Amino acid sequence: MTLSYLSTPAIHVLTRTDLAGVELAPADVIALVEDAYLSYANGKSRCPTKLMMSLPNEQRDAVSYSMLGYDGSLEQLGFKTSYRQGTESADKYYTTISLYDDITGLPFAFMDCHRIGASRTPATTAVIAKHCAKDDPRSALMIGTGAQGLNTLPYLVSALPSLEKLQLFGTHPDGIAASLSTFARHFPDRQIELVNDVPQAVAQADIVVVASGRAAHPKVQTKWLQPGSLLISVASKGVADGALAEADYTIATSASQMGVTGKRLMGSSEHVKVDAELPEIVGGRKQGRRSQDDRVFAFSSGMVITDIAVAHAFATRAIAAGRGKRIELWR
Repeated sequence: MTLSYLSTPAIHVLTRTDLAGVELAPADVIALVEDAYLSYANGKSRCPTKLMMSLPNEQRDAVSYSMLGYDGSLEQLGFKTSYRQGTESADKYYTTISLYDDITGLPFAFMDCHRIGASRTPATTAVIAKHCAKDDPRSALMIGTGAQGLNTLPYLVSALPSLEKLQLFGTHPDGIAASLSTFARHFPDRQIELVNDVPQAVAQADIVVVASGRAAHPKVQTKWLQPGSLLISVASKGVADGALAEADYTIATSASQMGVTGKRLMGSSEHVKVDAELPEIVGGRKQGRRSQDDRVFAFSSGMVITDIAVAHAFATRAIAAGRGKRIELWR
């Protein structure tokens, strides 16, 4: 959707505060993300491999990366950049996305991407679970209470209403409280059980999502899963090295991106062993598992085509509500 009054080269700058009050229902975000994968599977979109670079200062732990992509359904081009100094605090993590309208040839929006990532990441998890979990899964375990995991359980329940038992492991009181509060806002009649024994909880869950940073728990091993379970790693350090090699069936949102950010999960192998990529599964070209007894491992790394779709939805709503600033950078 392109707003008709955007006829000169200007860009809407949208801050985190501008986006804070914009609401998108979990089901709507899931649909946007699933459609983005389908458009990519059908050859309408483009998504080169993520470019990632560690910085050469031994005194600081810092990393930066960028992604470029094109959403063929929206006809929007997007550039996403991220920089993080240190891996334990969100205080030094900055991420932005720029959108350009390929219909008009004009810039559209430049915005903080924190809210975008916190929405499209659990939506991707939900899409993976929808297509790759065994039939009628009943239980889900979320490990991690940071920004990447905050919305996971409500998104999972939105995609899979059959889920009955919902569990959460976290170590940060504020993150646990925020996760419970977020879930209650969407599903006030449902309860989440807090767990302490991660290996035991993993062994009993049909779906396990790991989005913990520097894990304060035993690193999750694929062999802990019961037959038929699905393990989704959201680029998590809380999953053990070699987890990919232990699975009966392996999935990645992007095999090439896994080769950049998930090498340790391959164990001693030098090659990425991926049975199917998520866009292929969404497009019906590959299956989400071979059998109901497969222990399935899925590696979820962000694809900018999903960021573009979610960012565009947030931006159009924010601009329509009169938020942000329109700046003519090219005057």
